[in-house]
Amino acid sequence: MSVDIFKNEETDKIWWHSDTEEKGSFVFSFDKKHTFNLFRDYPWKLTKKQKAIFDAENPFWVEFFADRQEGATNGKDGNTDVSDH
Repeated sequence: MSVDIFKNEETDKIWWHSDTEEKGSFVFSFDKKHTFNLFRDYPWKLTKKQKAIFDAENPFWVEFFADRQEGATNGKDGNTDVSDH
């Protein structure tokens, strides 16, 4: 398995993981260690700070997931350990 880790823009804080064997996978990270699956985790498993960063860098996905925005984050500032939705 080959995974490329990249930023869309040099100034971005989000790292995207491109798995060459898994098509359609949208995985991202803020620290290159803990990963989030866009379709499974956004925005519920992100902290308020992480969601603000993600939303600023990815307005397309904010609009795409407009129905998920109300009360969306785990409400914590650092801990991302929350139950699945």
